[in-house]
Amino acid sequence: MNACRGLLCCLLLALAGAVRAEPVSVVDFMGRTVTLPAPAQRIVALAPHIVENLYSAGAGDRLVGVVSFSNFPAAARDLPQVGSFNAFSLEQIIAAQPDLILMWGSGNGAGALAKLQRLGIPVYVSELRQLADIPASIRLLGELAGTGASSEAEALRLEQGFAELARRYRHARQVSVFYQIWHDPLQTINGEHLISQVIALCGGYNVFADVATLAPRINLESVLARDPDAIVAGGMDSAHPEWLDNWHRYPGLRALQGGLLVVNPDLIQRPTARVLAGARDLCAQLEDVREIRYRD
Repeated sequence: MNACRGLLCCLLLALAGAVRAEPVSVVDFMGRTVTLPAPAQRIVALAPHIVENLYSAGAGDRLVGVVSFSNFPAAARDLPQVGSFNAFSLEQIIAAQPDLILMWGSGNGAGALAKLQRLGIPVYVSELRQLADIPASIRLLGELAGTGASSEAEALRLEQGFAELARRYRHARQVSVFYQIWHDPLQTINGEHLISQVIALCGGYNVFADVATLAPRINLESVLARDPDAIVAGGMDSAHPEWLDNWHRYPGLRALQGGLLVVNPDLIQRPTARVLAGARDLCAQLEDVREIRYRD
């Protein structure tokens, strides 16, 4: 009898949950309305930063498919992969039986949205270009997954953290910054890139903000001519890249006076909640450069 009562109770709870489930509708970053009959339970995410943001929204346990390099948090490394962000498998996506696909607008390749839509599965497009887009995206993912309380708490934490940095460095003396993505070819970012906004948040300015393309290749002479106060190395991991020390070949550079800096690229190049940690790190390092630059 007790077992029957327990089973009956479980069935009633499940039924109550099904009754409470309501349609979910959000507007994605392409202005498309994405509607689900109920919060998503099985999600495929086609970019590492989307995977990370879904965990930040409290919905990482809904993931049934990710792409290569989805390495944060650690639990994401054990999830089934459906390919890479620019070479995913439609067959593997179908096999995962998702009720929602999260795609990267500019990163998943031309025609990706049309291909995914033909699967008949709702597709949400993420395209984060502003700092404010990060908490906004976490909120939207929470809505799609039905984890609004968790996502709202994390979004507020980020907004408050960014606002605090903005207040702290609003009137700081500016320092000029060259953000070096790579050394061969020499590559940086322009003023439209999210990293440039982080630099500005810290009271700095990007010396290549005026370049037309988002992540341009540049020549050595242009860096020497703009003579930044700081050179910030990105790269592939958190280690000090050997190529950053190549700037010692040019002893006249202002950046050699305590301005050769390293920030873990995962904390600043991925548009995720970890950008706040990256911004705090960069701001602290630029404050040290500022003290050297203006100590006289």
